[in-house]
Amino acid sequence: MAMEITQILLNAQAVDATVRKHAEQNLKQFQDQNLPGFFLSLSGELANNDKPVDIRKLAGLILKNTLDAKEQHRKFELVQGWLSLDVGVKAQVKGCLLQTPSSHVLDARSTASQVIAKIAGIELPHKQWPELIGCLLSDIHQLPAHVKQATLETLGYICEEVSPDAIDQDQVNKILTAVVQGMNSSEASNDVRLAATRALDIALGFAQANFSNDMERDYIMRVVCEATLSTDVKIRQAAFECLVSISSTYYEKLSSYIQDIFNITSKAVREDEELVVLQAIEFWSSICDVEIDILDEYGGDFTGDSDISCFYFIKQALPALVPMLLETLLKQEEDEDQDEGAWNLAMAGGTCLGLVARTVGDDIVPLVMPFIEENITKPDWRQREAATYAFGSILEGPSPDKLTNIVNIALNFMLTALMKDPNNHVKDTTALTLGRIFEFLHVLMLELHQTLEAQKLSLEEREKQSDLQGLLCGCLQIVIQKLSSSDATKFILMQFTDQVMNLFLRVFACRNATVHEEAMLAIGALAYATGPGFAKYMQEFYSYLEMGLQNYEEYQVCSITVGVVGDLCRSLDDKILPFCDGIMTQLLKDLSSSQLHRSVKPPIFSCFGDIALAIGGNFEKYLIYAMPMLQSAAELSVKCSGVDDEMVEYTNLLRNGILEAYSRIFQGFKNSPKTQLLMPYAPLILQFLDSLYMEKDMDDAVSKAAIGVLGDLADTLGSNAGPLINQSVSSKDFLDECLSSDDHLIKESAEWAKMAIS
Repeated sequence: MAMEITQILLNAQAVDATVRKHAEQNLKQFQDQNLPGFFLSLSGELANNDKPVDIRKLAGLILKNTLDAKEQHRKFELVQGWLSLDVGVKAQVKGCLLQTPSSHVLDARSTASQVIAKIAGIELPHKQWPELIGCLLSDIHQLPAHVKQATLETLGYICEEVSPDAIDQDQVNKILTAVVQGMNSSEASNDVRLAATRALDIALGFAQANFSNDMERDYIMRVVCEATLSTDVKIRQAAFECLVSISSTYYEKLSSYIQDIFNITSKAVREDEELVVLQAIEFWSSICDVEIDILDEYGGDFTGDSDISCFYFIKQALPALVPMLLETLLKQEEDEDQDEGAWNLAMAGGTCLGLVARTVGDDIVPLVMPFIEENITKPDWRQREAATYAFGSILEGPSPDKLTNIVNIALNFMLTALMKDPNNHVKDTTALTLGRIFEFLHVLMLELHQTLEAQKLSLEEREKQSDLQGLLCGCLQIVIQKLSSSDATKFILMQFTDQVMNLFLRVFACRNATVHEEAMLAIGALAYATGPGFAKYMQEFYSYLEMGLQNYEEYQVCSITVGVVGDLCRSLDDKILPFCDGIMTQLLKDLSSSQLHRSVKPPIFSCFGDIALAIGGNFEKYLIYAMPMLQSAAELSVKCSGVDDEMVEYTNLLRNGILEAYSRIFQGFKNSPKTQLLMPYAPLILQFLDSLYMEKDMDDAVSKAAIGVLGDLADTLGSNAGPLINQSVSSKDFLDECLSSDDHLIKESAEWAKMAIS
C-alpha cells in the first residue's frame, strides 16, 4: 500500500466518482490496518519535492484530518491514535514535516505548518516534543524569505492550537522576538511581514509578561502601528486585526497609545480599502465592549480595590469619533438586493455607533441629532436610510426621557416611510428601527388597528396593507420580547395584553401567509410573556392554531405554529391539557403527511416532548401513538446519515428533535406513578443511542442531547434503568468519551448522566 500511495492520492482527486470512491476506501483501509505506515507514507509524500503539488497538498490535508476532528469523541480517538504510535515512527513523521517548510511550493509549506501545529497541540501539553520551538527558531534570521514565512506561519498555528501554559516564558519570548522582528518595516519581504503580523495576532494571549514590561510593550505597539501604514493592504488589515485583539486583551495598557491609534484609525476610515476600514472600526467597537463590561460591573464606582479601571477612551474620543462613524453610514452598498447577512462599512459603522451610545449614554444624542435632522428628508435614499439607521442605532444607550420627544417626532415620519418610501433599503431600516422603539407600544397598536379598519381597498392597496400589517406584527413581536425581558417594563406590557391579542386575532382573518407568520410569532412571544394568564385566550385562538398546523402548502407557517405550540406548553403547563387531543391529532397527521416539507418534522418531534413536559403523566394516552413514530424516525435517522452535507445537516436536526422528545417525555413522567409505562420503550431508546454512537457521525448538539437522554432515562426509571443500561453495548464508552469532552456543555451533561446512573 505504501508504494501505491501516490497513485491512490491521485485517484482520490479523480473526476470519475467511482475511481474517487475506491481511492477513499483504500485510504480508509490503509489508515485502519496500518496507522504507522499511513502516517509515514503521507508525511513522505508531503515532504517530497518531486511529487505534484496537488498530491502533496492532499497528503497534508489528510494528515491534518487524521489528527483532529470537530466531534469531540472522534477527536479523542484520533489523539489517542497518534499518542499510541512508536516513538521512532513519530520522529520520522515529524522529521518529514519539519523539512517541508523549506519547499518552494507554497501549498506544501502552508499545509505542513498546519500539520506541525496539530501535532504540537497534542504533544506539548503532554511535555513531548520540547525541542520543537527551538528547532523552528534556529537561525531564523539567516533563512530565505519563503522559509521564514513558513516558519512564522507555523508559530502562529502552534499558538492557536496550544494554551499559553503549554509553552514556557523563555520560549514565548523567543517566539515574540522572531514574530515582531518579522513584522518590522526593515523586513524586505511582504509575505514574511504578513505571516509575522498574523502570527502576532494569534500569539497575543501568550504575551502577558511582555505587555507588563514598558519597553517591550512600546516596541510591540510601535511595530504594530507601523504595520498599519504598510503599502500592502493585507498587512494593513492584519495589523488592525492585531490592534483589535490588543484592545480587548490589554485594554488597561492602552492609555499611552490611544491618541496615535485614533489618528491611525480615522486616516484608515477616510482613505483606506473596505477590508482595512472594517477592522479600524472594529477597534472602537472592541473598546466599547470592554468599557460597557467594566461600567456594567462597577457602575462607575472605581476604587483602588477594583480589578480594572475604566479609562473612558470612548468619552474622550466622542467629539471626533461620532462624526467619523456617521460618515460611514452613508457608504451603503450600491446593490440594494445585497445578500442577507452581508457586512459592509455602513453596518459596521452603525453597530459601532450603537455600542458608543451604550457606552456614553445621553452624551451621544446632541452629536447625532443634527445628522438625523439634516438627512431624514433628503432626496438621496442613502441619506434618508443613514439618518434612520443612526436613530435606530442610538436608542439603547440614552435615558428614555432624553429620547421621548425625538421618538414621538420620528415615529410619524417612520410610519410614513414604512408605507410610502420608494426605496427598500429605507423601508427595511425603518422597520428595524421601529422594532427598537419598544417604549411606544400603544402607537404601534394604534397603527395596526387602523390597517384593520380600512375598507374598500384596491388589490394593490390590499397588498400594501398586508405588507404593513406583517411589518407591524414583527415590530410588536420585538417590542413584546423586549418589554417582557425585565420586570420593570413587563408591567407596561400587561396593561395592553387584551388589546394586543384582540388585534392579532383580527390579523388572522387576513389570508396572507407573511402576515399569518408574523402574527403567529408575535402570539408566541405574547404567550411566553404572559405565562399561565394566556389560558384565557386559548378558546378563541385554538382554531387559528389548528389552521396553522394544517397549512402544508405554506410550510413555514406550519413550522412557526409548531414552535408556538412549544411556547404555549412552556407558558401554560397543564392548562394546555384541554387542547392536547386536537394538537396531538394534528401533529401526528403532519408527521404522516407526504405533502408537508421535511424541515417541519424535527421540531414536531421536539414538540411531543414539550407537551409531555407540560402535562406530565397525562401524556399516557398519547404514548402508543408518539413512541412508534419516534422509533420509526430514529431508525430512519441512523440509516440515512452521511449522503451529502444537506442530508447530514437534516439528519442531525432530526436526531436532535427525537432526542429532545425522549428527554422531555422522561422528565414529564418523573415523580409520576406512571413511570412503568415507559419501560417497554427504554430498550429501543438505548438501541438508538448505541446506533448513534457506532455511526461516529454525531455533531456536538446531538452528542449533548444523546447523553442527556441517557441521564433522563436513568433518573426517571431509577433502579429499573441499571440492568437495561448494563445490557447496552456502548453506553459506558459513550459516557466515558463525553466525560473527557472539551465541550463544557457535553461534559456537564455527561457528569449529570453519570450521577443519575449511579
